Amino acid sequence: MLSTLIEQGYGEPEDLNCAEKILYGANEVYQLGLTPQALRISSGFGGGMTIGSVCGALTAAIMVLGILFVKDRAHESDKIKILTQELFDTYQKQMGDIDCTPLKDHYRREDIKCKYVITKAAAALDTIIKKEQDSHQA
Repeated sequence: MLSTLIEQGYGEPEDLNCAEKILYGANEVYQLGLTPQALRISSGFGGGMTIGSVCGALTAAIMVLGILFVKDRAHESDKIKILTQELFDTYQKQMGDIDCTPLKDHYRREDIKCKYVITKAAAALDTIIKKEQDSHQA
């Protein structure tokens, strides 16, 4: 699971930001097949897109949902909207916010930085992916 990978310190030696940790880690865990160039798309989303807006871990999680559950484009169905809303709702309930600045104020520590915040985003993503995969196998 992606959350386990993040808990184990994935991306820390490489100094990946929160969005990069989610996308690069999901690429490994969920075998997305993204190239190094494609992975770099997440680079500007760390730190709430550098302005403290929506958490970069969540924006990267949306990228993963799009890769896994959108066939050609978002407007082909409501699937990506529904899954994104589920991700935000779940995260908001667990963490109290979806924006970087308040999350950092509440959870960031110098020794672990935003590891807890990122792990929780990864866990919410893991749960949605597992549920979707299970519903397709049933």
